[in-house]
Amino acid sequence: MSTPPMAPANPRVLSFPDWMRNVQAEVEASLARCLPPGEAIPGRLHQAMRYASLDGGKRVRPLLTFAAGELTDAPHERLAVAASAVELIHSYSLVHDDLPCMDDDVLRRGRPTCHVEYDQATALLVGDSLQSLAFELLAREEFGDSHRQLEMVRLLARASGSCGMAGGQAIDLESVGRTLSQPELELMHALKTGALIRAAVVLGGLCGQALSIPERESLDRFAKRTGLLFQVVDDILDCTASTATLGKTAGKDAASEKPTYVSLMGLERARELAADLRAQALAALTVFGERSQRLMELTDFITQRKF
Repeated sequence: MSTPPMAPANPRVLSFPDWMRNVQAEVEASLARCLPPGEAIPGRLHQAMRYASLDGGKRVRPLLTFAAGELTDAPHERLAVAASAVELIHSYSLVHDDLPCMDDDVLRRGRPTCHVEYDQATALLVGDSLQSLAFELLAREEFGDSHRQLEMVRLLARASGSCGMAGGQAIDLESVGRTLSQPELELMHALKTGALIRAAVVLGGLCGQALSIPERESLDRFAKRTGLLFQVVDDILDCTASTATLGKTAGKDAASEKPTYVSLMGLERARELAADLRAQALAALTVFGERSQRLMELTDFITQRKF
């Protein structure tokens, strides 16, 4: 039986970069523990699951889970489980998005996509298996309140399905070559990108002490604005950053004639929208005072990221 991880030093005394590295390392270790070992049968599938999930990415969604947990004094162990579940869903979505029948990409996180490194059938099974594992994690761990635990499972399931991420991807595929209005584009990304980011934040809050109704509403408002902010910045980076910097194919959205905020309103107006969304997200956190420090820092990290 593996030894449980030690909780890090008080996160509020760490600098933001140190706190971020600590959380990223903890999530990496948590994922390594919960994923089946590569030598276990079926070995090729398990190796591909680990390939798709480990050693890559900024772990923005787990970082948001941990930061939201600071609002409710959530136990470190619970946050690690919730953050890992969210990241498994995110990793599954990337594997499926990269398939030839979806976005048909060959590069992810600076290395070959899962279906290129292995094969399309294995990549399909990797996505299915990572999604199942995410819900197994949430269901089997102890969160202290069965009703709240059930709410967490329901929330992540909805964020992943046709009323969330999968639905947003469907709209995205249907919109290639079309010009969407801003409300249509916002709906697509609220589902495709925003739903899982929103779930990451709310799950973190649910890992600890109960919030008041106004506090939950404020946290949800923050999560929605941040999810949209993340996508606007992504659209900006897709047309301003290089493939080497991004770790994925730059300019792919424009080449594929996908609707983006940059194609809809131009680069400068997209940057203005990002600044406005940042301000709205930060305003939603005022009710929490200094407890929201990490969420505020992450909002700036999302806004200012160059990769």
